[in-house]
Amino acid sequence: MAELDIAAFANLLQEAAYTEIMPRFRNLGDGDVRMKSEAIDVVTEADEAAERLIRARVAEILPDAVFIGEEAVAADPSILEKIADAELAVIVDPIDGTFNFAAGLPLFGVMMSVVKAGETVAGIIFDPLGNDWAIAEKGSGAWLCKPDGSQEQMFMRPSQPLAQMIGIANTGFFDIDTRRRILSNLADVRLFTSYRCAAHEYRILCQGHMDFAMYNKLMPWDHLAGTLMVQEAGAHAARFDGSPYLPHHTSGGLLIAADEDAWRELRDKIFTV
Repeated sequence: MAELDIAAFANLLQEAAYTEIMPRFRNLGDGDVRMKSEAIDVVTEADEAAERLIRARVAEILPDAVFIGEEAVAADPSILEKIADAELAVIVDPIDGTFNFAAGLPLFGVMMSVVKAGETVAGIIFDPLGNDWAIAEKGSGAWLCKPDGSQEQMFMRPSQPLAQMIGIANTGFFDIDTRRRILSNLADVRLFTSYRCAAHEYRILCQGHMDFAMYNKLMPWDHLAGTLMVQEAGAHAARFDGSPYLPHHTSGGLLIAADEDAWRELRDKIFTV
């Protein structure tokens, strides 16, 4: 693979946001929002238009890459199977936090990851409202790139005692008995929440504002960029059984903490599945 032009990818996410996404924010028509699997799983005209633009630009930058977009997979689930065998793949969530976007909440982002031979090598999360990027390339750290061109390296904060931990816990995809048990266990941490937007959840982890995140449903466009980013920011990330989270995984859960000891304490005392 030629040297990755991360700046070109960052710029195309910004282009998609300001061409197709932001003009539709709080400006969606009656037919512009459609339900997918359930009432909280929606797609908008902005998602589809942004993905078309991003796909066209990616084809110009990396013409040999397999393109895997959330909306393309919604139309043809077999596309998802290409990740495992692709020499080079670009995975995109044109609007992460579509439910928020459709509701007019200013909490959504554009996510992209690059996978080479089964390994995530780059991730970008663009915030259209802040007009800034969180960027990670494998082995190069995690960086916040601001509109004025300045960059700031991001780090997870040191682990806190369990009773003082705050974090993200997305419990919606567990069976009801497991959900009840985990929600009861979560009384032992200081605070937990879910913003229904992995893009911003990963960003605040990398910037040292939270201690952990837990997800059960693993779609690659939601988690590949962010997982690489938190790892480059110093976090320990693994599936519930302790195994590495890989690009082709869609199950097995994902738990992220500041270090391996904190990860094990959270897994054993809170997220017992």
